[in-house]
Amino acid sequence: MKRETRRAWRELAYYSSLGFSVALSIVIGLAVGVYLDRRFDTSPWCLLVFLVLGIAAGFRNIGHAIRKSRNL
Repeated sequence: MKRETRRAWRELAYYSSLGFSVALSIVIGLAVGVYLDRRFDTSPWCLLVFLVLGIAAGFRNIGHAIRKSRNL
């Protein structure tokens, strides 16, 4: 394969996995929040805090992808 073609496939793989990465960070934050709420009986505070942290991590992943695409 040509070098440009390999680069295009690599970028396509990276951007297609971005949605999975965002969703996974939100789900992990949600799961940690639910676990801590059940453990310490603080419902819904830990859930809300870790859900917001998961969403922030998802946006951070999107920001990294945008910065990476601008450097190309």
